[in-house]
Amino acid sequence: MPAPPRTKGTVLEFEEFYRREFPRMVTLAGAVSGSRIAAEDIAQDALLQARQNWDTVSGYEKPGAWLRRVTVQLASKRLRRARAEAAALLRLGNTPPPLPPGPEEVETVLAAIRQLPRQQRAAVVLTYLEDRSVKEVAEILGCAEGTAKAHLFKARARLARLLGEES
Repeated sequence: MPAPPRTKGTVLEFEEFYRREFPRMVTLAGAVSGSRIAAEDIAQDALLQARQNWDTVSGYEKPGAWLRRVTVQLASKRLRRARAEAAALLRLGNTPPPLPPGPEEVETVLAAIRQLPRQQRAAVVLTYLEDRSVKEVAEILGCAEGTAKAHLFKARARLARLLGEES
């Protein structure tokens, strides 16, 4: 029995396209927009446009090329908007909010935390990564609140030295 004729733009074809292209679009969007955080949103938006127009897009000789063009346009638009917002804040005399740290900066800080003595490391993790109070840190570590504060003080001083920052 002959195979059924191929229908253009099936849902299954889009799902395969999505799985194949999403990681690539995240990388592309991050490179163009300069924001790894915004990259996934941009990639999702581009793939949403592809899904909404899948009957047409699936008929293109290179639907991936169409998707890349849309991703670059969306990422460029996001970058222009971010620059315009920063310029507007500067004109108003406000400083733009700091950009969140990138993966390299996060890894540098985590590596410095790993160099701390055990109690200081635990105090830092509990306080800053788990957002616990000094009282909770003291209870978890089995020490007085003053001792927990001392661990945090010493840890911050050592991290400042390790990271080359002023106290």
